[in-house]
Amino acid sequence: MVKIAKILFPVAVPEPFDYLVPEGMSLSVGDFVYAPLGTQGKLGVVWGFGERDDVGKLKQVLEHKPTRPLNAEMLKFVNFTAKYNCTLQGLVLRMVLRSHKALEPSPDVTLYMPKGERPTGLSAARKRVLNLESNWPGRAGEIAKAASVSSSVLGTMVKAGLLEKFTAPLDPPFEIPNPDHKGRDFDLTQKQIDAGAELQTLVRQKSFTVALLDGVTGSGKTEVYLEAAAQALRSGGQVLILVPEIALTQAGLKRFTERFGVEPAQWHSAMGDAARRRVWREVHNGRARLVVGARSALYLPFADLQLVVVDEEHDGSYKQDEGVIYNARDMAVVRGKLAGAAVILASATPSLESLTNAHSGRYHHVILPERPGAAIMPEIALVDLKDHKPESERFLSQPLIDGVSAALARGEQAMLYLNRRGYAPLIICRACGERLKSPDTDSWLVQHKRTGRAVCHHTGYSMPMPSSCPECKTEGALTPVGPGVERVCEEAIDLFPDARIEILSSDTAGNPERIRKRMAAMASGEIDIMVGTQMVVKGHNFPLLTFVGVVDGDLSLGGGDLRAGERTYQTLVQVAGRAGRADKPGRALIQTHIPEHEALVALAAGDRTGFISAEIGMREILGLPPFGKLAAIIISAPDFNKANEFARTVLNAAPRADGIEILGPSEAPIAILRGRHRRRLLVKAEPHINLSAYMRAWKSRVRVPHKIKFAIDIDPQGFM
Repeated sequence: MVKIAKILFPVAVPEPFDYLVPEGMSLSVGDFVYAPLGTQGKLGVVWGFGERDDVGKLKQVLEHKPTRPLNAEMLKFVNFTAKYNCTLQGLVLRMVLRSHKALEPSPDVTLYMPKGERPTGLSAARKRVLNLESNWPGRAGEIAKAASVSSSVLGTMVKAGLLEKFTAPLDPPFEIPNPDHKGRDFDLTQKQIDAGAELQTLVRQKSFTVALLDGVTGSGKTEVYLEAAAQALRSGGQVLILVPEIALTQAGLKRFTERFGVEPAQWHSAMGDAARRRVWREVHNGRARLVVGARSALYLPFADLQLVVVDEEHDGSYKQDEGVIYNARDMAVVRGKLAGAAVILASATPSLESLTNAHSGRYHHVILPERPGAAIMPEIALVDLKDHKPESERFLSQPLIDGVSAALARGEQAMLYLNRRGYAPLIICRACGERLKSPDTDSWLVQHKRTGRAVCHHTGYSMPMPSSCPECKTEGALTPVGPGVERVCEEAIDLFPDARIEILSSDTAGNPERIRKRMAAMASGEIDIMVGTQMVVKGHNFPLLTFVGVVDGDLSLGGGDLRAGERTYQTLVQVAGRAGRADKPGRALIQTHIPEHEALVALAAGDRTGFISAEIGMREILGLPPFGKLAAIIISAPDFNKANEFARTVLNAAPRADGIEILGPSEAPIAILRGRHRRRLLVKAEPHINLSAYMRAWKSRVRVPHKIKFAIDIDPQGFM
């Protein structure tokens, strides 16, 4: 028998491949190697070892990378993610190996810095160099470009003693956060101190535990979990703080920097290759101690992870719906278990799954029931649109208008919230009734008046807004129907012409730095009315904001979503919670056509307990999470008949099992997307059933034809 190495590659493969280990090469599990795959050498990871006697056709490992191996904890996490989510191991490993160059030590570069005192009589070129403020230390090309000089000028300045030249790593290490640094007033209330102490005790145990930090909006959850982060940093460990989206990452950086004296390492989809390489290398070697990132940061190879925080743990953006389909909140708990680390799930509106785990004792339940100081929870009321109809072609009722007016009269701020981008969600022809749709997609085009385009928000398709109907050719007949944030902003400008009004959505946000500046402008009172989508809701603190108007409180209640009530309640609590976060009382009004809906009734009454009890009771009766399990199969094909035929084939291949109910196949709500016809099956299982194992067994019975896509979604969060 000959010893062989099992190598897993970051490509679409289900398992490691066998390779011979050359004589004299010493390998360990987790090592990075190059080995032949197809016609080229490919980077992979040693996943294990074995023995074989039929080694005649086996190829040899080509090269062993002399760098720190992936630890056993990370390998187990890759295995679990693939197994639980019914996906390929290689695809999960690809999420881990984000930068091959990060496996190499940082290359050195030559940098320049001003030296000594500035003499008089300098040339104009030298003055421009020395007048630069934020470019030091810098590389020759960067300095020369910023000062509009040639690189030779820098060389003569070094000789003259005006600049010094030195060698440093291209990717410098991150500064070490100071757990005892408090750069601003971080005085906590007694309840915050007690909550922080409880979380620090859990971290100090250095063993796996999960805590639900459940605090009303504005109660200081961030400051409390930062105390737990400080404890992990004091112990020499690494801390990962997950946030829902890049906008929140940018908005929250200042709070982390103020608390620990240095800016944390960031990880998100907008990073360039150089930043990605630097963060990955420093995390892998244990030198990046504090990381704040979006969901994919969970797959960074931490050397000594002691704490994972999932901020806004209820947020739907933690669910990845393409590629490897997974829920980062749930995988964060697994990551903590494998690392022996503490996990904190923080939210003002926790998911029912997390609340159930807390009530049952599986999670510690740490509660912050009130805002600190003079701040109190906002008054919330419903506006029945049957009684308070807006004017024709208008979307703000009189109570909302009055609420904004009163806030402005007091010198305070107002926010108008509508989670719908663009100007109008539907464009219809008055002459023939044609509705503009995206090509090859069963969804309406959205009018974006600012850019003069019609856009599909599902595929990104965009076209100039036509002047005539594409169907009947009638000029000027195309009419916007319904409001988006642009239309609400237009109405607000008409109603409040003297107010400083800003609109914020993903279409208008700009880059992270621009988002940060606009949030700072809102916080400092330079904006009177903010009109925005979900981007303005989470994690922002605006001291002068006292009135919030929700334009369409029913928006997420339709569509047959099993979690519609829970989502609506969570979103509107978060929206209303932006008001009255300082010493001024806040008020929120929610426009609705169905004020009798239980989520809205509970919201207006401030009866979270009643809503949760009703929602949990309904879930228990129907056997839905957390009292049952769900999985979905998503099928797409370029042909209508092939999609139907394959969906029936998949259904017929389902293993027989007690405690399993299969619904469908049926058309997805968006039946055609990018020219592909989509079908779904929904699988309900009783709590004791290993649903992932059942779905893997089902998948093994299915042979997927060419050009047909087949995906499994464990615990689906949406039904599109």
